[in-house]
This record gives sequence, structure tokens and C-alpha cells, in this order.
Amino acid sequence: MDVESVEAIIEGLLFASGRPLSLEKISQVLELDKKTTRLILDNMALNYQNSRRGIMLREIDGCYQLCTRFEHYEYIRKLAEPEQKQELSQAAYEVLAVIAYNQPVTRARIEEIRGVNSESAISRLLERDLIREMGRLEAPGRPILYGTTEKFLRSFGFKSLSDLPPIKMPGEEFFKEEGPKEQPGD
Repeated sequence: MDVESVEAIIEGLLFASGRPLSLEKISQVLELDKKTTRLILDNMALNYQNSRRGIMLREIDGCYQLCTRFEHYEYIRKLAEPEQKQELSQAAYEVLAVIAYNQPVTRARIEEIRGVNSESAISRLLERDLIREMGRLEAPGRPILYGTTEKFLRSFGFKSLSDLPPIKMPGEEFFKEEGPKEQPGD
């Protein structure tokens, strides 16, 4: 099979799936090794990036998905307007940032960092599928641990949690300590 045919098949797989597909799954379907499949996917992503097409190929947390271009957001928003959801509040963005940089994290720790009750913001983020419950802390009361989702990565344009920008604390240089703790299976 020539590369152009393989690219067409990959494009069809990603379109039909509608969700991210792992490199392993794509390789398995194509009956190609992962290295060859990754090279083809990387080349496809570059071709999409350099074209004037309305879609792009994105790698998200080790999986691949066809997505619309960011610059076409306003047009796509008009198409999806009936499903329009209310924007996130400042509090929800703050909670999301705390979770992204400290995951897995309990509600108590989120509230300790923010200094205010965060129950409503956490509920909103769970509804929007931007965060998820990751288990329970082995401590009295077994509090729920929260972390971000694949939708969070996709929504904010991150390939993985390691793409989070460094944070700056007042009076300090930019830093990024260990960063978020990746969980097995994430």
C-alpha cells in the first residue's frame, strides 16, 4: 500500500471514529508497526497544519483526532448555537487551574489554595466533563481526588499535561516544579 492510500485510510478511521484513536489501535487496524504509523501521522499533521483546510490532525494525550481549526471557532459556534452552554465562571477557571496543576487533588486542598468554598465550581466542571473523579485518598473520610479529563486537554489545546504553561508565584521567577502528576492509565 502506498503512503497516500494509508493516509486516506487513517483519515477515514479518524473521521468515522469521531473520538481520539490511539497509535496502537491505528497501527493494529493498518497492520503497520507503530514507528511507521507515527511517521505517517506526523507527516499528515504537518500537511494539515500547512494547508488552508478547515481541519487539523491533533495528537491528544497519545491519541490522534481530526479537529476543526481554532480560527474557525466563530463559524462553528454559530452552527452549534442551539447547544450553547454558559461560559465558565472565574471561580470555575480558578478551580480548574488548581486541579490541573495539583492533580490528583481533594476538594479540601482546592479550597485551602483558593480560600473559599469550591463545591459549586467543582460540580460545574464535572458536568462539563473538564474534570473527573480519580479515586479516593487513603485518609480519614476517604475524600474524592479530582483530575482533568481528555476533554480538558482538547478544549484548551494541550497535547498532554506536560504542555501546561509554567506558573508564576508573586515575587518569584517562572517555575514549573514537578508539574501535574500523571496517573497510571491516563
